[in-house]
Amino acid sequence: MTKFSDDKLKKVQEIMARYPDGKQKSALLPVLHLAQEEFGGWLSAETMDYVAGLLNLEPIEVYEVATFYSMYNLKPVGRYLFEVCQTGPCMLKGSDDIIEYIKEKLGIAVGETTPDGLFTLKTVECLGACGYAPMMQLGKNFREHLTREKVDSIIEELRARAGN
Repeated sequence: MTKFSDDKLKKVQEIMARYPDGKQKSALLPVLHLAQEEFGGWLSAETMDYVAGLLNLEPIEVYEVATFYSMYNLKPVGRYLFEVCQTGPCMLKGSDDIIEYIKEKLGIAVGETTPDGLFTLKTVECLGACGYAPMMQLGKNFREHLTREKVDSIIEELRARAGN
């Protein structure tokens, strides 16, 4: 059964307390972030149903939000999630080539995870860093002005960090 730890449940209650009665839907985005963090980096239907119950929402209201925003993962992801921007400015600077190179280098397609569970490749809409194109988000950090060499370096760094 899906259930927040006591610490996370306390955070959920603190978030909900920020909003007036009847406006608990306003807490949905931050609560989904907590849920994703707590339950393995992704949101299962069971997890989204649990969040809906906590916020007194219909499950469809949670699904609508979780499927709209690329920051929520609807299936398991690797330890390292490469979220490569694919909007106009990044594409003009070669993000399509970078995406193809990552696919080739890791042997996965967009939306897939490497067999060792380390890497998932995801394409996303604008990350708001057009001046640093092509770029990707890796956890809470941006990796900017990507080249094949920088991608190789990032992959090596993360494999070393993971001990592989």
